[in-house]
Amino acid sequence: MSIWDRLGDFIARVSSSASSGVADVVEAVRTVFSGDPDLRRRVAFSVAMIALSAKMAKADGIVTQDEVRAFQEIFEVPPSETRNVARLYDIAKQDVAGFEIYAQRMAQLCGSGHANCMMLEDILDGLFHIAKADGLIHEHEGQFLHRIAEIFRIDEAHYEAILSRHVNLGAADPYVVLGIERGKPFEEVRKRYRKLISDNHPDRLIARGLPQEFIKIATTRVAAINAAYEMIERGLRRV
Repeated sequence: MSIWDRLGDFIARVSSSASSGVADVVEAVRTVFSGDPDLRRRVAFSVAMIALSAKMAKADGIVTQDEVRAFQEIFEVPPSETRNVARLYDIAKQDVAGFEIYAQRMAQLCGSGHANCMMLEDILDGLFHIAKADGLIHEHEGQFLHRIAEIFRIDEAHYEAILSRHVNLGAADPYVVLGIERGKPFEEVRKRYRKLISDNHPDRLIARGLPQEFIKIATTRVAAINAAYEMIERGLRRV
């Protein structure tokens, strides 16, 4: 079942709340989709992306058309449901609760409870995709994304790997992209590479609750991983 088939009911539940804040959003996800864990995972991912992108826009102070298009690359919203998505976006943007509270609640809703949770990394990756859409990541966006990573318990090495896929760091260190220490034996590099490719297989992404549209975005992640691995392999062959 598509999340959009039930989003109207979900938005109605949130909108009828007295405060329509982050607590109401999280509780509505748990309640409305309590009988379908798979659908709840997909809705939780989508709600987290929508809510946190709204908070990022508020932190940055402006939403560009490029960012809107980037959002649409992640979510192919049926025309009949665009008003509901806009409503949820506005609820998050207008909520007086700060983005850190939203991030904490979304981590509890979507996360595994362990550091470097893959689903939370997916959310952060999606936020990077939106933030960079206008050609650069602004200072406030960068601070926002780094703080989100801290709240999500994504360690610095993982954060740097995500950052390196989205920001031109010059001669980007391929070891940073793969999230492995420079100088490790090639067998360990290959093992790390194969794990990353496995973790980002479309079936794995869908199982984590990502919408089908996000798979298109994930192809850029895989391309960066492949390029980094090939760069390391070529370098070691020369040696």
